[in-house]
Amino acid sequence: MNIIVCLKQVPDTETQIRIAPDGTSIVEDDIKWVMNPYDEFGVEEALRIKEKFGGEVTVVGLGPKRVTESIRTALAMGADKGVLISDPALEGSDSLATAKALAAVIKDMEFDLIFTGQRGVDDDMGVVGAALAEFLGIPQLSLIVKVEIDEGGKTVKVHRPVEGQTLVIESSLPALITAHKGLNEPRYASLPGIMKAKKKPLEEKTLGDLGIDSSEVGVGARRLQVLELTPPPERKAGKIIEGESPEAKATELARLLHEEAKVI
Repeated sequence: MNIIVCLKQVPDTETQIRIAPDGTSIVEDDIKWVMNPYDEFGVEEALRIKEKFGGEVTVVGLGPKRVTESIRTALAMGADKGVLISDPALEGSDSLATAKALAAVIKDMEFDLIFTGQRGVDDDMGVVGAALAEFLGIPQLSLIVKVEIDEGGKTVKVHRPVEGQTLVIESSLPALITAHKGLNEPRYASLPGIMKAKKKPLEEKTLGDLGIDSSEVGVGARRLQVLELTPPPERKAGKIIEGESPEAKATELARLLHEEAKVI
């Protein structure tokens, strides 16, 4: 079974994010970049399916040269080969243009299943998976926490949580799945895996290679414009509850919740 995993490189969630002087982007100096956590679930699930059914896992990333690091991480986990779509004209592309570029490279590949993260933790759009499936003309199964491939490798059954219940959906293959938290626990790359990753094939594609005109991507082609970025409001300082006894403190806490916070 041939599986493709699309990954995005995002700022580490522990990184201090600062808004750039233009007010519409972030300062990228000294940022630690990592694989999008939801994409890690996709990589892990692809590897588990490969271990059961055989085949190969190809990782496809889009962005500047530094995205190679995240692709190599996936290769170290056990993926077989990688493809990086990198072109200066892609800078500032929105989700639709990103999906278009991914579809252009994937359409010529043999695949039974595609995994993407259900969203990127940087912009939280959650659009690329659905748009990619539409461009490729295949079913999309979103927010999935369990994947079961039938023994013949022809259909897939997935679980999707919804308002305290679970939807069980079955689809023919090929299909695209957006991975959600709870799907699995991603493995760590082993030292032998890291050494092997250095020798695994990693191909680089430009827009010219994909037959995409630069006018179709980048800031100028965005359908969704970022008008302004603002930091969240500062939180008020916490309040320490004083009292001579636990009972007195509980009484004061209840009063504050009722009179000031107005939550009870």
